[in-house]
Amino acid sequence: MSDVSFYDYAKLSTEQRAALLKRSEADLSGVIEKVKPIIEAVRTEGDAALARFAQDFDKAENVTEATLQVTSAEFDAAFKAVDSKVIDAIQFGIENIRSFHEEQKPETMWMKEIRPGAYAGDRFTPIQSVALYVPRGKGSFPSVTMMTSVPAVVAGVPNLAIVTPPAPDGSVDAATLVAARLAGVETVYKAGGAQAVAAIAYGTKTVKPALKIVGPGSPWVVAAKRLLSGVIDTGLPAGPSEAVIFADDTINGGLAALDLLIEAEHGPDSSAYLVTHSRRVAEEAIAALPGLWGKMTEQRVAFSRTVLTGGKTGGIILTSSVEESYDFINAYAPEHLEILSTEPYDHLGKITEASEILLGQHTPCSIGNFGLGPNAVLPTSRWARTYGPLSVTDFVKRSSIGYVTAAGFPLLARHAHELAIYEGFSSHALAVSDLRQQFVR
Repeated sequence: MSDVSFYDYAKLSTEQRAALLKRSEADLSGVIEKVKPIIEAVRTEGDAALARFAQDFDKAENVTEATLQVTSAEFDAAFKAVDSKVIDAIQFGIENIRSFHEEQKPETMWMKEIRPGAYAGDRFTPIQSVALYVPRGKGSFPSVTMMTSVPAVVAGVPNLAIVTPPAPDGSVDAATLVAARLAGVETVYKAGGAQAVAAIAYGTKTVKPALKIVGPGSPWVVAAKRLLSGVIDTGLPAGPSEAVIFADDTINGGLAALDLLIEAEHGPDSSAYLVTHSRRVAEEAIAALPGLWGKMTEQRVAFSRTVLTGGKTGGIILTSSVEESYDFINAYAPEHLEILSTEPYDHLGKITEASEILLGQHTPCSIGNFGLGPNAVLPTSRWARTYGPLSVTDFVKRSSIGYVTAAGFPLLARHAHELAIYEGFSSHALAVSDLRQQFVR
């Protein structure tokens, strides 16, 4: 019998059910206190602090103030270091992601005649500078580079930069550099964690400040974003990975176990639940996990076992009915949701609170993460209730456009005058009174 955490949902108390909804980043109070001096050091010392933190936190002794930015030669070397099959996979993913996000791009401007002679609409323009955070602490993630860079380039952001932690030898992951260049981003800084967020917010001699930062990260990154949200737009809340695998009784439990491990292997701070109303599926999944762990690398086994056997942010939840499964999923509002069923569309309409929804037996999170097209940078910690996936619209801002002709003015002015008087704004009222005609040419 596997020691995976198992929950009979119908037998849980209200408090126990609420505990299942908590993520590892729910309480950042301790991390925030540790992050504050890091942010202050970067604000006051700039590059010197970044180099020091790279050496202290990333053990990157070769990173100095002079080597914080990746050089063109480092980009060129990356293409020689990465296997051609990996480069092909990156290019394949970028093409799919670009194709998907080009469909999202809003028209530059639209206007509608609201009343005769009165026009209103929207104009979309790119945000002028955005930084893309690419994590590295528990692995290398060229896929995150692809997901953040492509929609930003499609949106037309003129000033893009990537911040990512250096390796102990002072290098940036080679595949990440390949993905950056193929996506269209040539500025990469060797900085990660809270210090990277601070550098982008305040700027240093080397790092140009940006108006916004996007991308997933550790609790340290999440904490820094919270502290700096008054200085820089920190984008959608994207913390440690999380997934719910929903399986109905048409599914082999071994398949559910296989996919349950996908997000669980990201790190010990991930969250991953299999939710099913089928005891057979639950038992088959539990039985399958040891064999699957036997096929994984030691580090990823350790991460996923911590998540699935620790009893805090993962395991298998057996519900008493499919409706109870829907209720839990909607309450959990997962970052990733798989609907494993031979008829997944039967369930889709019942689930409203999930950021990414992958349907059927042939759409595992792996395919979503590495290049189906939709963005895999997603809101975590129940923010799927109000946020969607990263998209082109995260890299543009909207301006309202209004235009009223002389013929259309009287009708709108009369109603505006009434409300201005009611709300006590005399200048508002004067601007739409007959006085206006004395100044109009």
